[in-house]
Amino acid sequence: MVQENVIISTRALQWKCVESRTDSKRLYYGRFILAPLMKGQADTIGIAMRRALLGEIEGTCITRAKSEKIPHEYSTIIGIQESVHEILMNLKEIVLRSTLYGTHDAFICVKGPGYVTAQDIILPPSVEIVDNTQHIANLTEPINLCIELKITRNRGYHIKTPNNSQDRSYPIDAVFMPVRNANHSIHSYVNGNEKQEILFLEIWTNGSLTPKEALHEASRNLIDLFIPFLHAEEENFHLENNQHKDTLPLFTFHGKLTKQKKNKKEQTLKSIFIDQSELPPRVYNCLKRSNIHTLLDLLNNSKKDLIKMKHFRMEDVKHILDILELEIEKHFA
Repeated sequence: MVQENVIISTRALQWKCVESRTDSKRLYYGRFILAPLMKGQADTIGIAMRRALLGEIEGTCITRAKSEKIPHEYSTIIGIQESVHEILMNLKEIVLRSTLYGTHDAFICVKGPGYVTAQDIILPPSVEIVDNTQHIANLTEPINLCIELKITRNRGYHIKTPNNSQDRSYPIDAVFMPVRNANHSIHSYVNGNEKQEILFLEIWTNGSLTPKEALHEASRNLIDLFIPFLHAEEENFHLENNQHKDTLPLFTFHGKLTKQKKNKKEQTLKSIFIDQSELPPRVYNCLKRSNIHTLLDLLNNSKKDLIKMKHFRMEDVKHILDILELEIEKHFA
């Protein structure tokens, strides 16, 4: 455990980790301070940060299991100590660490007798298990247990939707939240004639992220949410009868793109990756999830294609337009 004394500076706003410990493979704790703040600011930041920590950070979970030996979710299988429902609940508790997007396949194929644990899961590349000792099932007889799994990255809590299970697959409630709990508290003090505050943030994570990583990601997500207010008001955005009626801006560079293609400049566009542009992390992740890696990939998508992407917003299109105009002018002017 790391713990430090809190020394408050009277200079610019600063933050610091004052306590850090690992209680287990699936429980990390961190305590942070932000100071000096004016009266009322600590509560404003603390409430927003807590909501972002609990609701805006993505995680990876097992969301579906399939096995030919399972007649229905509440059945039992000869040679397995746990019921099918208990196995599904154990799979729900498996903590994964990954940067993959979309849905991916994983497998369990074990011959009994013996214990089945998280280390028996065959995972796709770039996915790892936080705690390999997590229990799944106990095979009491020499039988084969084969389960196909679906792994998904998302955010929040998704309750399984009932299905008829005709394909012998069963949805699993998914808790995509890496942060298990977050609290904030405020210490007030007087500096001269001015009342000031210290914000304390406590963060518990499930081991897929450290508290410091969670704090950084939540901060980035909050910044992304507020950035649109720094831009000029969108003239084509209207609200009428509580429904969104909006018109996407036109791609003014379509003519330039066509001209460049005719001049066989695609190779240049292929060599310019989107991570070279100043895209917000959330927009960058949306594009990567849709297999858009270069400017050419991006330009081959229409505005309708972009707005259909998951977690993509209206203001993101305008941001991308501005960046693309800049990049095309830079390379082809």
